[in-house]
Amino acid sequence: MQRQMLTNTKSDKLRALGLAVIETEAAAITALAARIDHKFSMACHFMLTCTGRIVVIGMGKSGHIGSKIAATLASTGSPAFFVHPGEASHGDLGMITPQDVVLALSNSGETGELLTILPLLKRLGVPLIAMTGNPASTLARESEVHIDVSVEKEACPLGLAPTSSTTAALVMGDAMSVALLEARGFTAEDFALSHPGGSLGRRLLLHVGDIMHSGEALPQVMLNASLFEALKVMSDKGLGMTAVVEASGQLAGVYTDGDLRRTLDHPIDIRKLRIADVMTPNCKSVPPEMLAAEALQMMEEQKINGLLVVNAEQALVGAFNMHDLLRAGVM
Repeated sequence: MQRQMLTNTKSDKLRALGLAVIETEAAAITALAARIDHKFSMACHFMLTCTGRIVVIGMGKSGHIGSKIAATLASTGSPAFFVHPGEASHGDLGMITPQDVVLALSNSGETGELLTILPLLKRLGVPLIAMTGNPASTLARESEVHIDVSVEKEACPLGLAPTSSTTAALVMGDAMSVALLEARGFTAEDFALSHPGGSLGRRLLLHVGDIMHSGEALPQVMLNASLFEALKVMSDKGLGMTAVVEASGQLAGVYTDGDLRRTLDHPIDIRKLRIADVMTPNCKSVPPEMLAAEALQMMEEQKINGLLVVNAEQALVGAFNMHDLLRAGVM
């Protein structure tokens, strides 16, 4: 019982410490709102008009944050990469060209590795945007634009480990990235082009024509076929439906598993009944160039499990169902 009480006391203290960190860092982020000012706009302008790349540099924890900011910029339409300042003074400075913009991160603004390459950056004539916690620092004074990301205190109780300061820098970097995204008119489709391996890329880049069944795999019967013939095609192709086409190849209708259940509610002879008598005419269809994600939305709204695909002349070219969308990673 005593051990349990001690354990509970320790757990309560750990939770309180965790909450204190979140509250401290939340306050640091809130304070940034007042610094989204003309300097922020000027920094974004430098990045927008840059004809080269945005080069992000930083040491230690600032370097880790800088690397993430560079990745976010690059994935949201602003070409960027990270350069380690220690490596820059040993040859990697050659990666920076006069057409670039440099975004330098340093909480103190006095990081030795950054100050070492500062004269060389000046010689190149690249605009320097500094993101520091010290507006009076060397880096802040030597920059074209200084973004103040100072914090009242670190979340670390010792006031030593970079916590609130790195969070503030990361949030400011996100603010820049998103502002640039909007200013460039960057779209979800653009985002998908730089993320082709992710689920968003699959959702936004995949078209109906990429997943549909066509050729021999396409279930279809002529308008004068019997219901029996149609059922055999449905069974062979396994899509739970068959298209019904006219002699010209144009789509006339569709017959699905649901239609079969409704047909069987009546006394029939499936060998004599024509498919034209029981099909659904004027059925839903989509073009092959439609995004698969759009087709999925249509199917969910219409509560249907499959769709037929037609070209501009309304000729049947394909078919697909929910299983095809699932296999393609669209849903």
